[in-house]
Amino acid sequence: MQRLQNKYDVVVVGGGPAGMMAAVAAADTGATVLLLEKNNVLGKKLLISGGGRCNVTNNKPVVRDMLGQYKAEGKYLFSTFMQHGVQETLDWFLDHDVSTVEENEGRLFPATKQAETVQQALVQALANSTVTVASEQMVTAVIQNDQGLQVVCKNHEPVQATTCIMATGGTTRPETGSTGEGMRFLGALGHTIIENSFALVPLTLSSTWTMELSGLTLTDCKLTLWANGKNHSSQLGKVLFTHVGITGPTVLNMSKTVGDLLEYADVVITLDLFPGKDPAAVDHILRTTFATDSNKKVRNALTQIVPAAFAKAVLRECGIDDETKCHSVTRVERIALGQYLKAVPLPVSGLLGRDKAVVSAGGVALDEIDFKTMQSKVVPGLYVVGDLLNINRPSGGYSLQLCWSTGAVAGKWAGTTAITTK
Repeated sequence: MQRLQNKYDVVVVGGGPAGMMAAVAAADTGATVLLLEKNNVLGKKLLISGGGRCNVTNNKPVVRDMLGQYKAEGKYLFSTFMQHGVQETLDWFLDHDVSTVEENEGRLFPATKQAETVQQALVQALANSTVTVASEQMVTAVIQNDQGLQVVCKNHEPVQATTCIMATGGTTRPETGSTGEGMRFLGALGHTIIENSFALVPLTLSSTWTMELSGLTLTDCKLTLWANGKNHSSQLGKVLFTHVGITGPTVLNMSKTVGDLLEYADVVITLDLFPGKDPAAVDHILRTTFATDSNKKVRNALTQIVPAAFAKAVLRECGIDDETKCHSVTRVERIALGQYLKAVPLPVSGLLGRDKAVVSAGGVALDEIDFKTMQSKVVPGLYVVGDLLNINRPSGGYSLQLCWSTGAVAGKWAGTTAITTK
């Protein structure tokens, strides 16, 4: 078992992205820092983020533009992001030999397209610092006392901290260690905890025909959300079919709204495969395709317009025999097919659980945090970062940026505060 001191200036609980960034920033102030991680690997969830590629942040270096993506909660983050925003994050990673490349909608990934590149940069930064890293250390409680905060570990004597940074994450992907104990610790210390829900999750469908499309991606679609037959909202993006439903960035970003609507309404998402064309234009495409390949089977001709698996399923849903020759498809059938491709109905039955969620919503009430420093207003010397904060955010690098920003700011202030109070 690793031998630890009895007291540190700063103790960071949780070795995820926010915790690692916070520990490095705290050490930069000259404070003695201990990082406690219950897994045997730091940044376990980081390694699977972005499908294993790690969406580091989003290319919105103007703070107000970035904060607009956090909706109502963005107003709390202004001071935090002014100290450490997107540009500071990119500079930090570039200084640690991680360059980035931009993909759709401003998403920035490491140039290697491997999450391990980002994780290893943080691990190496810790190794090059004065931070003491203790892995496989299960924290069971954080207790306020006269000396500051006492961190109780399962396999070690309690450690005294002048300041403590809580970075245990939310409750998504529990197999990576995000099991919600940080919420319990903070609640026990007097914080108001907003009930946890899952902000970015795949959707399940009640239709059976979509199951055979598992693995298929449709790009450049328009997704329209309907609640009890009323048009709620629309977004452009892509859809990935799974064996139980649909996912993809656009679907994930709609999932919180879908979850709210499912409480009282029947929810259907319609896919428009030709969002830039009206039904007459789509019918013209079909008519031209079928005329050019009039002796082909309709399923083969349709693959020039949509993927083969989708073509077969759509023809069946429209009641058209896929063995039919193009010249035998009636005008009524062709028009109906075109209309279907403009509004493919996907009835939503539910949301997948925390094991499939990308991020969780819920956490510490934001009015209880000083966002200039990330220090608790309830418990002096306690700092709260990352997924422990009740901040909803879309997919696209915004969750990790929240970790980088809150972690860096908390580390700086926790370290400075600990040193000045010695």
